[in-house]
Amino acid sequence: MILGHKEHRLLALARPLGELLALAVAKALDDLVPGPSTADLLLVPVPSRPGSVRQRGHDPTGNLVRAAAFALTGPDRPATCSELLRTRPGLADQAGLDAGARALNLAGAFRVHTPALRRLARRGRPVHVVVCDDVLTTGATAAEAQRALRAVGLPPFAAVAVAATQRRTSPRAVGGGSNCG
Repeated sequence: MILGHKEHRLLALARPLGELLALAVAKALDDLVPGPSTADLLLVPVPSRPGSVRQRGHDPTGNLVRAAAFALTGPDRPATCSELLRTRPGLADQAGLDAGARALNLAGAFRVHTPALRRLARRGRPVHVVVCDDVLTTGATAAEAQRALRAVGLPPFAAVAVAATQRRTSPRAVGGGSNCG
């Protein structure tokens, strides 16, 4: 579903994917925020490279995060999607990169968009910040997004994704490197 939405413009999948993301956000908040909360819920999508958005003709992660915010909004807790993060120029496509290369590529990759931060500050309400992505691969993207938000005083409560890839390990790593029979 994610691949269809992201790469094949099956835009109708944004809603069901957003609802799955909303379930993950709700579970994270239930686990991390005991009892009722007066804070608004602020979902921050991990940004795609601007060239990728232009090439695809849409912002897949932003679309599903907006759908999740809609699904999560209730009378007691407003939920909004805020595209606070921007990418730095020169960020390479992550597809095909291993964990080390992803971490290196993403070092300092995100910054908080100052006008969006000012709009948030003008609201004057406490928020529970949740970083949202479509797929968690190595965790490097989520870690970089959290770093950028913490740097401006918005520590995320959680980072959530619709799906995660299975971690690949080499047979040597699994067996501890021993050839003993």
